[in-house]
Amino acid sequence: MSQTLPTTADIVVAGGGHNGLAAAAYLARSGYDVVVLERQPVVGGAAISAQAFVGHDARLSRYSYLVSLLPERIRADLGLKIDLIRRRYSSYTPVPGTHTGLLIDAEDPVRTRASFDSIGASEDYERWVEFYRDTEILAQTLFPTMTDPLLRESEVRSLLESRAPGRKLWERFFATPIRTLVNDTFDNDIVRGVVLTDALIGTFPDSDGEGSLGACFLYHVIGGGTGDWDVPVGGMGAVSGSLERAARHAGARIITDASVTAISDAPSVEFDRGDSTHHIDCRLVVSGISRKHTQELSGLTPASTPIEGAQVKVNLLLSRLPQLADPNVRPEEAFGGTFHINESGTQLEASIAQAQSGSIPDLIPCEVYCHSLSDRSILGEGLRETTAQTLTVFALNVPHRLIADLDPDDIRQELQDRVLHSLRSVLAEPLEDCLLKDANDQWCVETKTTLDLEATLGLPGGNIFHEPLGWPFVSDEDPLETPAERWGVDSGAPHVLLAGSSARRGGGVSAIGGHNAAMAALELLE
Repeated sequence: MSQTLPTTADIVVAGGGHNGLAAAAYLARSGYDVVVLERQPVVGGAAISAQAFVGHDARLSRYSYLVSLLPERIRADLGLKIDLIRRRYSSYTPVPGTHTGLLIDAEDPVRTRASFDSIGASEDYERWVEFYRDTEILAQTLFPTMTDPLLRESEVRSLLESRAPGRKLWERFFATPIRTLVNDTFDNDIVRGVVLTDALIGTFPDSDGEGSLGACFLYHVIGGGTGDWDVPVGGMGAVSGSLERAARHAGARIITDASVTAISDAPSVEFDRGDSTHHIDCRLVVSGISRKHTQELSGLTPASTPIEGAQVKVNLLLSRLPQLADPNVRPEEAFGGTFHINESGTQLEASIAQAQSGSIPDLIPCEVYCHSLSDRSILGEGLRETTAQTLTVFALNVPHRLIADLDPDDIRQELQDRVLHSLRSVLAEPLEDCLLKDANDQWCVETKTTLDLEATLGLPGGNIFHEPLGWPFVSDEDPLETPAERWGVDSGAPHVLLAGSSARRGGGVSAIGGHNAAMAALELLE
């Protein structure tokens, strides 16, 4: 039976990513008639699971893959059934040219200290402990504010001073460029790299060497008030699935295969579905689409500031974990947290310099994550009973500008080869000895570039945050007169609120953008 398409609603949510679903759930629970329009056949956006390899029952988190920033407040409000697993190992980083590395064991500080000693970083251990004690204060102070109206800079400074008098947290983490802070704090090249990677996930420094690196680092260390990054049981599809159920249960209508083509001042939303064009008249539009595309749909001219991502994601399915070049660390330990590959401070800086000069780095820095070590539920019963494992490789410092004009298939294969070369450099055996093949006799390897993210998910320049990240507060001079301004969801278009990663405080799988757009909408509508 064909779906009857609505022509009116109180609120149209443009984009059924996890933020759009969160906004729809909140607004429908408040009694409003809500319609969600999603251009893909399924909702979830970048927070989905997919069976990537023909013939293997394994549902991998295709794009985003870990959860840190989703507040317990939102989970409780919407009754979300999302189980998260805390990982014992924070990270493992091999020392280039050796058979040793730095293992951060969250449950064994004695072993962690010994690992610092083993790589010649003894003096950095206490600095490490102090540094992350300070980031924990940042997390405990700032994360609870993410679902409240925006604070001003002076208010944040006062909060930090009251929580940690004399520690000068504002000067260290907000007034000092993150690369300068890391290099001034730590001496060891490996330790510097481990810290700096959190500023480079999906970002790339501008010509002045900073850009949004500081904000990116902050988002990576404040999640949940602890900075921990947890494994979602069932994969990222379980996160979006729970949000979808909450939205539908509240009464929201979700229409897939519906591509929004225009937003008018009326307000009204035009969308294509199949061969037909449809319109929905409404009181308000909530957009999970990027700010750039939202403004284009609304007939505005977006800012000319370049937007680009800087990452490559490679998903793999293995028969077992490979043996490591380091004999002192078991594969289950190295892959049990974030496995940093070719990410020493020197290697990161070299790859940044090469990319800024216009070349794809010869040695691409990567970090690897193994979901199935923590959560076997993403594997079908046949695989679950074997030693099969999934791997996600997230590669850094490949800015979109370097591949924007290249053939998508050719550059995808080239980047895949380069990323796997980086991975092989820390293994004691050929990767192919562990890789499974699919039903078509092809290696179980799936690669997503910034070109793929732009074409499939509509992310400008493949930027996973939709645009450069900003601090989760505003300056003392910024206007906070309207609900949209107070909640950080002003799109620049009348009757349109931003709910996605373009919203201030919207980056990552957090549902914070959706929550805050809903709160602003409730103020406007009531």
